[in-house]
Amino acid sequence: MEKLFVPTHTREGMLDVTAALHTAVERNGWNDGVLTVFCPHTTCGLTINEGYDPDVPYDLTAFLHERIPQDWKFRHGEGNSDAHLKASLFGSSVQLIVEEGRIQLGTWQAVWLFDGDGPRTRQLWLKWIGA
Repeated sequence: MEKLFVPTHTREGMLDVTAALHTAVERNGWNDGVLTVFCPHTTCGLTINEGYDPDVPYDLTAFLHERIPQDWKFRHGEGNSDAHLKASLFGSSVQLIVEEGRIQLGTWQAVWLFDGDGPRTRQLWLKWIGA
């Protein structure tokens, strides 16, 4: 397993981690198989979505921010319950097909890390299963 360390810069936002994942695949010489990317943080999530138009990650974050406010009547006392809920909607992992040493994504797709309780340095755990 390999660990990537990803600094986030705002309390709530999305960070494109696609290039870091491509670099890990190339560095390790992974050719044909499946790469699982897991985020071990309860206030972060991963998703695959459009990576071309910067309005898409902005809209996703703004939509969740408006509908799941930080100051709602949560019972959890740390002040980050909204982030737990938002991260659960994204999920904690994605699986990526790797063929001939390249992650296979659709034309406009990117892999996004959502952080709902930053800024912090987050980890992504990479597990390779080769064909």
